[in-house]
Amino acid sequence: MSIAWSLDDPALDEKSEPHGPERRTGLDAFAAAIDGIRREVESSVGPSDLRHIRRVRRVSIAAEIVGRALIHVSVDPLTFGAGVAALWLHQQLEATEIGHSALHGSYDRLPGAEAFRSRTFRWDTPIDEESWRFGHNVRHHQYTNIAGRDPDIHFGPTRLTHRTPYGRAHRVQLAYLVLVVIPNFAFFMSWHFSGLSDVYFGNGRPEKFDFIRDRSPRSVLAAHRTLLRKHLPYYAKEYLVFPLLAGPFFWKVALGNWLARSVTDVYSALTILCGHVGDDVKTFPEGTRAHSRGEFYKMQVEATNNFDVPLPVSILCGALDRQIEHHLFPRLPPNRLREIAPAVRAACAAHGVEYRTASWRRTLGKVFRHIHALSRDAIAG
Repeated sequence: MSIAWSLDDPALDEKSEPHGPERRTGLDAFAAAIDGIRREVESSVGPSDLRHIRRVRRVSIAAEIVGRALIHVSVDPLTFGAGVAALWLHQQLEATEIGHSALHGSYDRLPGAEAFRSRTFRWDTPIDEESWRFGHNVRHHQYTNIAGRDPDIHFGPTRLTHRTPYGRAHRVQLAYLVLVVIPNFAFFMSWHFSGLSDVYFGNGRPEKFDFIRDRSPRSVLAAHRTLLRKHLPYYAKEYLVFPLLAGPFFWKVALGNWLARSVTDVYSALTILCGHVGDDVKTFPEGTRAHSRGEFYKMQVEATNNFDVPLPVSILCGALDRQIEHHLFPRLPPNRLREIAPAVRAACAAHGVEYRTASWRRTLGKVFRHIHALSRDAIAG
């Protein structure tokens, strides 16, 4: 099993030397420690990981059947609420523990895991898979928190770093994020990865059309097609097909589906925002390139937050509570990220690399305080 990092990665510069022999020695030792963890865990990836993801998929399918049935037949708030909760469980597992890891290629080389191959996997969420793989796997993971290269720190009109130019609209960005974006997170992420968020809203940066490469009518039209090939079937299924099956109870089913989708969006947003946002999270200026494997690993850790939650909550997060481990080993299955977290933390401590982790509540508080601070002109970058 391979990883996304390589010495051919354009985020790295083989010809440049680290700044001084002492730093080079320390980072080389850190790289060796991380590579040792990789060799050990990758050698054990196999049937147990396939069994894990198959179990999660069975739970997801059962939750969808139960959820849709309860929403359909419910005549009281308790049954209706149970149906919404079950449908949310299905959507959350499909998007995170299953979908996110499958699209990263976690199961591409496992015999018998054909249903989870990254190139053919289709997740139950309104985000185009091909666009997501390019924007997330290629751009975000290669250039994490590098201004002008990582699209996820230039998220449309929302300012997540001082390296995004300040504008008047940022004064209300916290309210906009909480009231508009988070409850409709998958919808906005779909617009983001298709490139249309930057087409219509921009972010004050010259690379705002990077996803579609130019602003020609042909490219913008192609981006709309990309968006609609997921939006149309997904939203038709949730808000037309299943509600129509309920006949006179159309609006009850539509409401239940909307509530499940909204809870999924809020949960996912609160998970993902914690990954790389905060006043103590490093962002890097344009043109930054790692000079060695060790420096690349160090940059990944310093640009990332972990947060501590119980195992059931971690499964609903798709192991993105172990975001540091995910960025060091982006193609490992989520159950393995949880397994190796203590070893990674120990390696960081031993080699002087800051490993940030706290409760989910404290991490979220840090995220929202930082976004609020970035809405003030006084710290415009």
